[in-house]
Amino acid sequence: MGSSGLCWVGRSQKKRGKGMERVTISLDDGLLEAFDAYIGRKGYANRSEAIRDLLRAKLDADNVAENRATHAVGCLSYVFDHHQRELVRRLTHTQHDHHELLLSTLHVHLDHDNCLEVTLLRGPTGGVRALAETIMAETGVRHGNLHLVTIEPSAADHSAHAHAHTHDETA
Repeated sequence: MGSSGLCWVGRSQKKRGKGMERVTISLDDGLLEAFDAYIGRKGYANRSEAIRDLLRAKLDADNVAENRATHAVGCLSYVFDHHQRELVRRLTHTQHDHHELLLSTLHVHLDHDNCLEVTLLRGPTGGVRALAETIMAETGVRHGNLHLVTIEPSAADHSAHAHAHTHDETA
């Protein structure tokens, strides 16, 4: 086989009650060797587990890229200069304005000038992405990165814990 792609050769019957279906694929020797090396480096127990994880990651990334993911959890990490005028106040204000998306923030002092924040977010994908982009666009914020993972809306819905509130814009 000269192709380095996957070829779906056949499908077996689903085992009753197992929720999985066996599929057969063909891989050229070079791709299979590289895949087995990957499995060894990552510590997978078998090829099936590795293929499932790779497929989930690719499909998840595709859903996020194509804006099909309605809800997500995100890990926003960024380094910022805490001496930047008013930056800490602006970041805190932005986080409070979007508290419904924030789960937790870790703040680390890297050196005399720089801090690292890692903020965990959860909610509608567009809102999570917009908040992350707002924070990363602040003057003085550098090295920002957002990692999104899609979730089912029911996992993102914490309306049962919602409470009425207002934002005091006079502060």
